[in-house]
Amino acid sequence: MIALLLYRTIADHLVPWAVTLATRMLARSLNMPEPHSTGHYVVAQVTAFEHGVGKSLCPFRLARLLRAWWRGRH
Repeated sequence: MIALLLYRTIADHLVPWAVTLATRMLARSLNMPEPHSTGHYVVAQVTAFEHGVGKSLCPFRLARLLRAWWRGRH
């Protein structure tokens, strides 16, 4: 009975505190705002990164750059 009470106390108080701490530490390590808006901020940051990298690694754009480079050499 005492073990059950101890486990319940840990689950009720320490686990949420640990999750909050881990979330805040992750947000700080990634230089992002605190947890309330972190989820939306991460999605926006990843989307912006993907669009930026997607434009620079687009196969059609790379082919155009390669053709322009090749024409400039000859």
